[in-house]
Amino acid sequence: MRGIAGNHGADGKARREDDGLPLGARIGGMLKLQMSPLIRAQANGSLIAMPRDTDTLIQAVSQIKLNLAGGLYRYYLAKGDDDAKEKFLQLYADDKGAVAEIMYCTQLARVIPETEEDQDAYTGRSGFGLGDPTYTLWREQLDDVGLSEDELATVFGDSDRLDYVRDAGERNATFVAPFTGTETRIDDAAGAQGLKQEMYFMPYVRELPGGGSEYLLITTEIISSVNGDNSKRGIHVDFVIGLPVEQERVVIQ
Repeated sequence: MRGIAGNHGADGKARREDDGLPLGARIGGMLKLQMSPLIRAQANGSLIAMPRDTDTLIQAVSQIKLNLAGGLYRYYLAKGDDDAKEKFLQLYADDKGAVAEIMYCTQLARVIPETEEDQDAYTGRSGFGLGDPTYTLWREQLDDVGLSEDELATVFGDSDRLDYVRDAGERNATFVAPFTGTETRIDDAAGAQGLKQEMYFMPYVRELPGGGSEYLLITTEIISSVNGDNSKRGIHVDFVIGLPVEQERVVIQ
């Protein structure tokens, strides 16, 4: 009886909703990354934003349920609710629970698709847009994302564009429907604070000039509730830069 009561939080102990996450992560835990791969990637023209000294505390965790095998998790070092500049570690665990892929991710930009046509394009509902074989970032699009002229010169060189290739489905397919699902983010161990949103997700990738891969994760997010309030809704598209990280370079305490 005591065990059954404990499972329902009736034994006087606060129940944690962030138990059992890959690598033993928890809200309030400390996440440390070896910086050398990020520094090297940035020197080779990556758009990744370096973590600040204060970007070590796991502020929130989420599980993303997409139409694929296994599970996708995000450990947020910055939630981006106010300034729309998320930073998180993204992990993919296979259907047996083993961590198969880790990325350090920083948000590049957020846009609001205001017309029905834009929303259809960013969800792929019309059979084009998010899910096309390639995606191009133009230099002029990044004038207001906080990069200096020297940083833009390092990223673009003599070009005015960055071309990414879709990292899903058949390479030669003219369109691949985005992954769809839901993200449930909790901001406190009890799960009382957080948000839930629908997602349309597609990864794109490019090879950096000095070697290595940089991912452009484009996600259309339709918020369905915030802190349990179903009246707080909205839609936006996040452009996130991701760099693969080896598991031995990640320490969570």
